[in-house]
Amino acid sequence: MAQQSARYIIHADLDAFYAAVEQLDRPELRGKPVLVGGRPEGRGVVATASYEAREFGVHSAMPMATAIRQCPDGIVVRPRFDRYREMSGQVMHIFRSVTHIVEPLSLDEAFLDITAVAAAGGSPLAIAIDIKKRVSTETGLKVSVGLSSSKCVSKIASDLQKPDGLVVIPAGQEAEFLAPLPVGKLSGIGPKSVARIHADGVRTIGDLAQMPDSWFAHRFGKRGPSIRDHSRGIDHDRVQPVRERKSISSETTFPEDLNDSKDLFAVIRRLSEHVASALTDKGLLGRTVTVKMRLSDFTTFTRQTTLPNPTSDAATIESTARTLLDRELAPERAFRLLGVGISGFTDHGESNRERHVPADSPHTVGTLSTPDYQYRMPLLFDGGPTQTGI
Repeated sequence: MAQQSARYIIHADLDAFYAAVEQLDRPELRGKPVLVGGRPEGRGVVATASYEAREFGVHSAMPMATAIRQCPDGIVVRPRFDRYREMSGQVMHIFRSVTHIVEPLSLDEAFLDITAVAAAGGSPLAIAIDIKKRVSTETGLKVSVGLSSSKCVSKIASDLQKPDGLVVIPAGQEAEFLAPLPVGKLSGIGPKSVARIHADGVRTIGDLAQMPDSWFAHRFGKRGPSIRDHSRGIDHDRVQPVRERKSISSETTFPEDLNDSKDLFAVIRRLSEHVASALTDKGLLGRTVTVKMRLSDFTTFTRQTTLPNPTSDAATIESTARTLLDRELAPERAFRLLGVGISGFTDHGESNRERHVPADSPHTVGTLSTPDYQYRMPLLFDGGPTQTGI
């Protein structure tokens, strides 16, 4: 009975995806520190850094100028999102040829529920290895994989042996696996929360799991029960092959700070038109308009308002966004980034969900023989030393 009720969830995360694609397409970049993102003189930021660049402390979202100071030999490459979407599509096709229950989270990561495939006779570990082999041989990219009984644990596991990692957490050992890890590894706990939690003497996920329910309610409010359960390795969330689109937005970072209202309102118009065009393309109407603002000192905040009626009209979005921005203008304020977004969707023709077409034979995997793919031996957590004779 226990075997029949077991779940097998994979979190697959492509390693340094944008940089890996650039190194794949341009052999002269291989083995070199690659920084994908905007130009340092234009206040660009790092979208992805290759592992060679990460050795210098470079990471995503770091200002490109800072990245270049830390990694003087870094090669700055402008992003090519059309190419990244193309490569992502190839990887997602591989995932869907294994199981039709695939939940993409972004271009470079996804959850896969392989429970039914395993029940049909496939070894979960062999399935994970086969996925890694196929991604490598069919696309030239490397993917790190976490395998466990839940989304929460698999996502954490996939990050522990990067790049090209494979970490397996057997059912029943989730809490033991999580216990020694830093509390910031848990999804939903950001840097600000970590600082507050540390002040309460909580350092590891195991420490967090021991806290009383009242503490979770005080610290996290309505998110408390979910974070409590996740800290104890409990997560019954299903892999959702159809995911709701939460919002549509467009933003831009300026080469130089702007404080002239005429210039700022022109940006608002352009961003609003982009958002309205995306709404029309997807057959959506939205009610909540949000403006994201970042000041010259990097202070970042949002303002939003909800309309009486849903809309996809560019002029309506623009006028609403202008009003929100106008309230924040002041002579001493200069802006380095503006963004316009809309959420609270209703449907007027197309579904407000991203529908993913399953593969022609979604329930079949083929023969899963021991692959000749050269991969690092998976880490099988058993509460003791790493097992390498799997």
